[in-house]
Amino acid sequence: MGLITPLHAQGTQVAFGAIQQDTSAPVEVSANELNVDQETGEAVFTGNVVVGQGEMRLSAPRVLVIYLEDQAGIERLEATGGVTLVSGPDAAEAQRADYSIDTGLIVMTGDVLLTQGQSAIASERMTVNLEDGTARMQGNVKTILQTGNN
Repeated sequence: MGLITPLHAQGTQVAFGAIQQDTSAPVEVSANELNVDQETGEAVFTGNVVVGQGEMRLSAPRVLVIYLEDQAGIERLEATGGVTLVSGPDAAEAQRADYSIDTGLIVMTGDVLLTQGQSAIASERMTVNLEDGTARMQGNVKTILQTGNN
């Protein structure tokens, strides 16, 4: 019978998603409601919001879309209220996720839980690099490692 060993660390790098993400691909959003502020150019999607880009899916109760100053594209997305991020076989949950489109980075904060097959890693913060398919877990990182014959 294999041992189950808890592991605690301050930061760790892991793979995330099945493939590299094309961060220049179109961003598709579906939601129950959309409110646009004409002065700020911000759009707020609420109610069963699903954001899709390539193989990546992000869902949350509320997503704020912040456009570039020239309105030629999206600068970033701010998802709040409990967020689920799925890419390939991997899934992560957190209270909040901030996606910077130009850098291809998603920063998830608040009770982060990353699930990869039978493995799970919890932390306070996870930074996902969609372009190279990696994630960095930081802050009170905890996991359980399966060590053999289960």
